Amino acid sequence: MCLAVPLKVISVAGNEATVDLGGTRSRVRLDLLPEEVKPGDYVLVHTGFAIRRLDPADAHETLKLFEEMLRAEGSGDGGN
Repeated sequence: MCLAVPLKVISVAGNEATVDLGGTRSRVRLDLLPEEVKPGDYVLVHTGFAIRRLDPADAHETLKLFEEMLRAEGSGDGGN
């Protein structure tokens, strides 16, 4: 199974962006995106590459779902 995660763009330098998720920052490549990415945008990232720019509302909804899954996992019942 592959997983892509929405991350917020903090800065852009050439074909790389610094992105953030919950205070953890990393660098991702922007080579696969046809459109310009700027700080404040959200991108969908898979294996270190931004594969799509996201609407902020969609990104927030996806991140909310990830948080709910983590809480359910942490409760020990697997969400059941």
